[in-house]
Amino acid sequence: MDIPVFILAGLLVHFVFLVSIFDIYFSSPLVHGMTPQQTPLPPPAKRLVLFVADGLRADSLYELDGNNTSHAPYLRAILENNGSWGISHTRVPTESRPGHVALIAGFYEDVSAVAKGWKENPVEFDSVFNESKYTWSWGSPDILPMFAKGATGDHVYTFCYTAESEDFGAQDASKLDTWVFDHVKSFFNSSRSNQTLFSALNEEKVVLFMHLLGIDTNGHAHRPNSREYKENIRKVDEGVKEIASMLESFYGNDGKTAFILTSDHGMTDWGSHGAGHPSETLTPLIVWGAGVNYPQQVTSQFFEDNVLKEWKLENLKRLDVNQADIAPLMASLIGVPFPLNSVGTLPLEYLNNSAHFKAESMFTNAAQVLEQFKVKMNQKKATTLSFLFTPFKPLSDPEQINFLKKTRLYIQQQKYDEAVSLCKTLINLALEGLSYYHTYDRLFLGLSIAMGFVGWTTYVILVIVKTHTNLTKTVQSSDKESAALLYGFTFVGMMITFFLLIQTSPWTYYIYCLLPVPVWYAVMRELHVIQNLAANLWSLPISQSLGFILISILGIEILVFSFFYRATLTVGLLVFAGWPVITQLWVQAKTTTLIWTVLCALLAVFPLMPVVGREPNIPLVIAAGLLTLLISGFSLASSCKSENKYRNNEDMKVHFYQMLSIALSTYVVSNTHNSLKNKQGLPVFNQIISWTTLVSSSVLPLLSPTFLFQRLFSILLSLMATYLLLSTGYEALFPLVLSGLMFVWIHMEQEALQHYGLSLKPKLAVFNFAYATDITQFRQLHLDDIRRSFFFVFFIVTAFFGTGNIASVNSFDPASVYCFLTVFSPFMMGGLLVLKVVIPFVLVSCAFEAVQVTTQLSSKSLFLIVLVISDIMALHFFLLVKDYGSWLEIGTSISHYVLVMSLTMFMMLMNGLAQLLTTKRLDLSRRTKHHAT
Repeated sequence: MDIPVFILAGLLVHFVFLVSIFDIYFSSPLVHGMTPQQTPLPPPAKRLVLFVADGLRADSLYELDGNNTSHAPYLRAILENNGSWGISHTRVPTESRPGHVALIAGFYEDVSAVAKGWKENPVEFDSVFNESKYTWSWGSPDILPMFAKGATGDHVYTFCYTAESEDFGAQDASKLDTWVFDHVKSFFNSSRSNQTLFSALNEEKVVLFMHLLGIDTNGHAHRPNSREYKENIRKVDEGVKEIASMLESFYGNDGKTAFILTSDHGMTDWGSHGAGHPSETLTPLIVWGAGVNYPQQVTSQFFEDNVLKEWKLENLKRLDVNQADIAPLMASLIGVPFPLNSVGTLPLEYLNNSAHFKAESMFTNAAQVLEQFKVKMNQKKATTLSFLFTPFKPLSDPEQINFLKKTRLYIQQQKYDEAVSLCKTLINLALEGLSYYHTYDRLFLGLSIAMGFVGWTTYVILVIVKTHTNLTKTVQSSDKESAALLYGFTFVGMMITFFLLIQTSPWTYYIYCLLPVPVWYAVMRELHVIQNLAANLWSLPISQSLGFILISILGIEILVFSFFYRATLTVGLLVFAGWPVITQLWVQAKTTTLIWTVLCALLAVFPLMPVVGREPNIPLVIAAGLLTLLISGFSLASSCKSENKYRNNEDMKVHFYQMLSIALSTYVVSNTHNSLKNKQGLPVFNQIISWTTLVSSSVLPLLSPTFLFQRLFSILLSLMATYLLLSTGYEALFPLVLSGLMFVWIHMEQEALQHYGLSLKPKLAVFNFAYATDITQFRQLHLDDIRRSFFFVFFIVTAFFGTGNIASVNSFDPASVYCFLTVFSPFMMGGLLVLKVVIPFVLVSCAFEAVQVTTQLSSKSLFLIVLVISDIMALHFFLLVKDYGSWLEIGTSISHYVLVMSLTMFMMLMNGLAQLLTTKRLDLSRRTKHHAT
């Protein structure tokens, strides 16, 4: 198989492995075709007002300041005197879109929906807004349109400010909330002179939704413990008070308005969200008005978080809910059908109503969840062969009828408590059953993917052994054997297709189940290689083989472990520091060994540092910029001193321009930080320089000479200019230390090559990438090359985690992109954050490219070993993925797998990018100059 075809096949196979996890573990739980369920009794409220304070943490709202006063005095008075309160527990991913879907539609969106965009509906779903008679909503253009788009008919109205208003660098983000409150007031004032609107507002089953984004924006820009965040809470409190008072007078104090204030997600202390930390998953819930219970006094209550004393709320009953429970609560208060896909359980303790009403509402809730269960079961039954179908025993058809009859009987006999208890049991069983059918095919699909993984890794190992070592002899297999093999695998493929066809399986199942067939066919075609390899391994001493296998396993386990504990990388780097001593390399290269040891020890410090973004440290970024300038100045001086005949004026100009770029980047970081601190926004001049630097950094290295160290240094300077703009603290120093180690690594590999007597030592100073691809000079693989590949994978993982643990969504810090943009744009910001992660990768990949060509190996051979190592890691994480346990564990397990798979696919692309960056040269002067190496 030639290289382009192999890389394409590899990318395709890995893409399937990556996507499969979402089908196996995180596909959409939605089903369609249920009958709406509605409580038959009259509701307590005619209208509902929902305030969602985006990004508001529970502790930020409930805690008291140093003077024992609340940040939100009006809401504090409400929960002490008029309403009920508690904590709403959100789920991963703690982002605005899934949070609002859980609140308003009552179900938890699958993880993949977050990636499909904030504003659109990847799947159609029902919501409280859709079931209402009219819904008017005010707020962010990122949230409101998705509920209007999914609604049937024309009864959900939205009023949004412009997307440009969501500026993290603006003077004051609380103006977003003031905009909402002002527009609601003017809307109600205008209705007095508009009879159609006035009568619509006086209808029953009306929802008013206010999405307040200021707190979230201020939290991102200034952190949740800042004065701005707390001041914004106070402004929201005043706004809620004014709106409540205005509505009471508008409706003549008819006592038919219910109010709910909550949040879609919280926020970490360093101003991010997305993962499962308690600061992100604990949000406030305050409910008051028509049909809502008054505060209940208690003498003692116990919660694991032990915060009640701190909040001075230990004597007021705290009623915790899951975020999806709020949708049935809203539906019950205004008497609309429960959203069809809701999986929430109605929190009865919030209701101030008759026992009969509560029992009927609970019965409606149970019937609505049971409807989903029945549809899901029938779907699965229709697509599974009858003899293979295993139903969910606790809710067989007779059991369902029995539950519903019994509950109806209890309600007729006025045994309301028993009816409620039975309904809760039924809801729990129906949710269990929904989960059972939702994960019905998991084992079968998981095994298919695992077989594909093992087959692919085996095939790559065989390719290495066959084409890059002397371990096997070429054997011609007979045509008969080849044909039999082909027919055998074709038959298996046809059988699998037929089996999936009669079960009317989704098209993705065909890919997952058929993928192992061609992969294992390719493996079986190389059967003679396996036999040769086995014979060779048997001839080795057992202790040597076992020792090698144990060291390989240990190495991969260390890499896997580093995803959970970054400090593992520190231990690994310290072992690397001692590598020349263990292998006696230091005897022949004492100076190089000393520098190697010092740089390994320096790099080992980074994984011990806190995650980036938690404490910005701009002086460190400026120091990194100045240090880079100093190093490039030294480099320039030394090349001038030696009157380097390989340098001409054009090269000097490129070098000067790169130094200027570094100086400008350092200035922009400092100036932007001060400007944002003084709330003057992002200066346009800084923004222009940032984007120009970003674009030029990909072109400038291609203008520099292709001599080994000159080209690598040019790549470092270009990427460093962009990296400084994306840095907020100590991580700005990381590429410098990493590159230093990479330069020494290239020298060390030369020493190792000589040590094992594999080749003569080339003169690195005059080594030219452009002429390094002479095919006749390539040698076969040696056992030491496995160590080289392991070093590369280890450095890649270090490049990933050395600047902060990015195995979790919440460790991304939006402050990193403020030199480029401050207006909220999830995909643009995401792209820049990915670029920040990629820059150290590129540095390592280019150094690896240099190691390959200077050690006279074809780039394919070492890369294949790298592929095997990363695939074994990926299989590890595939088996560790889970969708149960705490949300933190679930989020982490997905992140790890997606990360390793992305890394593997990235390394394939990086391989090509590194070759381009090191070997290609743009000659702008149109004069071609050739220098002999």
